Amino acid sequence: MFLTKKEETALSDLELVLRYRQSGEVYYAGILYQRYTHLILGLCLKYFKNEEDSKDAVMDIFEQITVALLKHEVANFKSWLHTLTRNHCLMKLRKPEVKRTITQEVSEIDENLFMEKAEDEHLIDEDEREAQLRHLPEALSQLNAEQKACIELFYLQGKNYQEVADATGYTLNQVKSYIQNGKRNLKIILSRLTT
Repeated sequence: MFLTKKEETALSDLELVLRYRQSGEVYYAGILYQRYTHLILGLCLKYFKNEEDSKDAVMDIFEQITVALLKHEVANFKSWLHTLTRNHCLMKLRKPEVKRTITQEVSEIDENLFMEKAEDEHLIDEDEREAQLRHLPEALSQLNAEQKACIELFYLQGKNYQEVADATGYTLNQVKSYIQNGKRNLKIILSRLTT
C-alpha cells in the first residue's frame, strides 16, 4: 500500500527505517532516499568534482542503503547516510596503486589490531572489519593536524614521503615520524571506537 505525500511527510526517518526493516519493501527505503538525494549528490560532488561520477555514485548508494539497512541498526538515519556516502566516495577515489598501499597497510593493521591473539591467530569476521572501516573517517579526524595531513596524503592520495614533505612543508624526518605516530594512534583510536 502506497502512502500519500502527506503520510510520507508525517513519518520520521526512524519510522521509515523500521517499516523497511519489518516489511522489506524497498518503497520505504525509497522515501528515505528521496528525502536526502540532494544532500547525497552535494556530498558526492564535493568529492568527485564531476556531475556524471556523482550521479553514478548516488545510484550506487541507493543500492547500498537497501542492503545495509536490513543488516544494521540505524538510530540516526541522516548521520548514518552521511557516513555511508562519504565512505563510498573515499573508496571510489582510491587509485589502483593507492589501493595496493592501503591493502598493505590494512594487512599490517590486521596483524596488530584486527587479529585475535591466540595459538592459531585468525582474522576477525567481516562485520568487525566493516565496523573498523566505518569508523576510519572518525578516527582520522581525531589525529592531530600534522599526522592527519601526512596519513591522508601518503595513504589516501598515494604520495611518497618526498611529495608529502613538499606538500606540507615538513622535513622528510618529520613526515616519517607523523606517519608512524599517526598509524599507531589510528590503531588505538579504532580499537576504542569499535569496542
